[in-house]
Amino acid sequence: MENKKKSKFLGLIVCLVILAVAVPLGIFTNVFSLQDMGNIMIDASLILKVIIMVASVIAIETLIVVILGLPKPKSHRIRSVLSIFSSLLKYVAGIIILCWGLAIIGVNVSTIVASVGIVALIVGFSAESLIADVVTGAFMIFENQYNVGDIVEVDGFRGTVSNIGIRTTSITDAGDNVKIINNSAMRNILNRSDKPSRSIADISIPYGTDIEKLEEQIPDLMQSIYEKRTDIMKKPPQYLGVQALADSAVVLRFLVEVNEKDVFSGVRVLNHDLLLGFRKLGVECPFPQVDVHTN
Repeated sequence: MENKKKSKFLGLIVCLVILAVAVPLGIFTNVFSLQDMGNIMIDASLILKVIIMVASVIAIETLIVVILGLPKPKSHRIRSVLSIFSSLLKYVAGIIILCWGLAIIGVNVSTIVASVGIVALIVGFSAESLIADVVTGAFMIFENQYNVGDIVEVDGFRGTVSNIGIRTTSITDAGDNVKIINNSAMRNILNRSDKPSRSIADISIPYGTDIEKLEEQIPDLMQSIYEKRTDIMKKPPQYLGVQALADSAVVLRFLVEVNEKDVFSGVRVLNHDLLLGFRKLGVECPFPQVDVHTN
């Protein structure tokens, strides 16, 4: 988010610097001489007005976006509304620049808008996916399906909703990978925001293990693992019980609550510590083996 703000400011500054150099240079070198474009006469004053208008609209749009980004609301709903509004501002700024620019150089915008109706209808059919993205995005916001800051899972990709735009939604996973999905493709969403983030680990033990004795030792093992991993684990890991009776081993399942960014690293850490912990308890994790009998 900070990088986006910096790039926006940098782009605006570069644009203004270029204009500050180009406009006086063009005037002094008579580049902005009168040009006949059909019935439209464009001179230096009109071009300068357009330049000032474009710079002003961009500056206002940038300022509003920055102001909207200053508060850090805890409510995911409010963050979603601000995100949508910031996205909408870009489209509004573009439309204003186009219409106002044409009006400045003497084009009758209302006549163009009226005559473009049929063309817009034709283009609308070819832009069906674009319309679907916008409409779907609006319905998702109104129905409160998900908001900025929610933890969601879409088609196997799990992450935190970092931005909701008019057309797309950005989801950032625990590895800071950002997936941008068209709003119309946001189907079968699993919203896990109301549930804690958890890492689950399965570990195998031999069938000959005294499970009752092992289960008496597990609570102390869980506490010792938690004390070493408080930077990742929110609570001591939980022993859920026997998950499966596999071909060569009994599979035990463990669960631990972690921060969303540690969902995957939590699994690796839990597997590592369970393996070492079980070895200290005299329980070795078995490997797959096949018994062959011959006559």
